[in-house]
Amino acid sequence: MKPQDIIAGKTSLWIFGYGSLVWKPDFKYKRSMVGYIQGYKRRFWHGDNFHRGNDELPGRVVTLIEDDDESTWGVAFEVTGSQVKESLKYLNVRETVCGGYITKTVDFFPEGETQSPVQALVYIATSDNPLYLGSASPEEIGAQIAVCRGKTGHNLEYLLRLAEFMRSHCPNVDDPHLFSVEAAALAVVSYLLSSSSYPLSL
Repeated sequence: MKPQDIIAGKTSLWIFGYGSLVWKPDFKYKRSMVGYIQGYKRRFWHGDNFHRGNDELPGRVVTLIEDDDESTWGVAFEVTGSQVKESLKYLNVRETVCGGYITKTVDFFPEGETQSPVQALVYIATSDNPLYLGSASPEEIGAQIAVCRGKTGHNLEYLLRLAEFMRSHCPNVDDPHLFSVEAAALAVVSYLLSSSSYPLSL
């Protein structure tokens, strides 16, 4: 489904972010809420040869994998009026053209029990995408992230900022995949630093 089909006739829209959008939306919005979506798990299974890697050393970024027993926490941004068109134009380049993501609509549940869920647009990379890398152990993923960088910056920064978001905004939520990848990547960085073979300019 294309974003323009989803927003036809709408003057407001919610956009759910679960990766770099949680700390770097880079579009204007009316308000944001921390919360979660159900039926998906976040995994570092998507390749990135632009923002956090290149063709020779693609980085790893998160996508969503369908799983009825799982949920994924992040941030939903409400865009209104002219912000709707402007944000989708920007995200089409950032997520679709450069990232290979497609769009879906999901129910977003704001943190706390007092607010009702809202329908939100989300960007997901599927297994039929040429950049899709698929499953690997946390150690393999962490080692790959530790040494990759792209036009936006180091892949490690992406990982650490996402982990920090979860700790600061969702302290009671366990995310074993994210934190095990973080631990593996930091272990590799520690080893590389001790051998003086790691680029210090992150």
